[in-house]
Amino acid sequence: MNADTWVQIGAGTATTVAAAFVGRAARRTRRQENRDDFTAVKDALNERIDELKEDVDEQRQLVGDQAEALNYLVVRVRSLVSYIRKAGLEPPPSPPMPDRVRDYLHHIDV
Repeated sequence: MNADTWVQIGAGTATTVAAAFVGRAARRTRRQENRDDFTAVKDALNERIDELKEDVDEQRQLVGDQAEALNYLVVRVRSLVSYIRKAGLEPPPSPPMPDRVRDYLHHIDV
C-alpha cells in the first residue's frame, strides 16, 4: 500500500469518528441530559414522598389506637372507682399527675 491509500484510510476513519461524535452530540444535548437528570431526581423524590406518606399514615393509625387504649383505661378506672364508692369504701388517693401526662390527658377530663 502506498502513502495515498494510508492517507485515505486515515481521513475516512477520522471522518467516521467525527460523524459519530457529531451525531451523538446532535441527538443528546447537554440541556437534554440535565433534563433527564432532573427527571430522575424528581422521580426518586416522589418515591420518597410516597414512602413518607405511608409512614405518616401508619403513625396516625398507631396514635389513634393509643388514644383509644387510653380512653378505655380512663373509663375502666372511673368505673372501678365508682364501684368501690358504691360498696361504701373510699378508693386510694391517686398519685399526682406528671406534667408530661397532663399534656396528653387534658381532653378527657382527668
